[in-house]
Amino acid sequence: ETMVGELTSAFAAAARDANIKVVVLAAAGPAFCAGADLVQLEQLSTYDLEQNRADSLRLATLFRTMYEIRKPVIALVHGPALAGGCGLASVCDFVLAARDRATFGYTEVHVGFVPAIVSVYLAKRIGEGRARELILRGKIISATEAEAIGLITAAVDDDQLETMGTELVQELIAKNSATAMGMAKEMLGKMNGMNLADAMDFAVNVNAAARMTADCKKGIQSFLQKQQPEW
Repeated sequence: ETMVGELTSAFAAAARDANIKVVVLAAAGPAFCAGADLVQLEQLSTYDLEQNRADSLRLATLFRTMYEIRKPVIALVHGPALAGGCGLASVCDFVLAARDRATFGYTEVHVGFVPAIVSVYLAKRIGEGRARELILRGKIISATEAEAIGLITAAVDDDQLETMGTELVQELIAKNSATAMGMAKEMLGKMNGMNLADAMDFAVNVNAAARMTADCKKGIQSFLQKQQPEW
């Protein structure tokens, strides 16, 4: 509960800070995140429905805050990312993982639990079929397997994880407009689930609005002058 609250506050603060363009989620210790504290989960099982709803809402708020922040979020997974920990990674825009040490899995079914909240984002990321397989089997997979099914962006050499993460951060900062990335994230988040007509209408509005931004005008001018814009 403490970690969920602190992460939610950290992401909310990053969203408000104009000096922050990219957010990196990393961890200390042998695991990226091994999921919920089972001792606390045992305690939660004694709560009534409304108490459990309130606790579940806190985790849902964290995932939604991460998903909707108008800045790219990169997860650097150096070790196991299991259950809720796998959920944390799945909500990020980019996931770089150590090829040998990182593992992924939605193991909740092994203890009679369900990864209900993150399943919303998992299905968006890898499709319902793959999501069903991961959730129903509860199987732990390697970083290489996770890359093959689109769960993560890339599996990299363990000793290159931080270097690759830094390179991706620098690429996003130097080459991309913060305004454009923010609009793109909002567009992709809202468009999912719309019918074709509504999605096209929404896309037309985003397209028109993007043309009118200062960043778009700056980017086009720089391109015509054969210069790299300073973002």
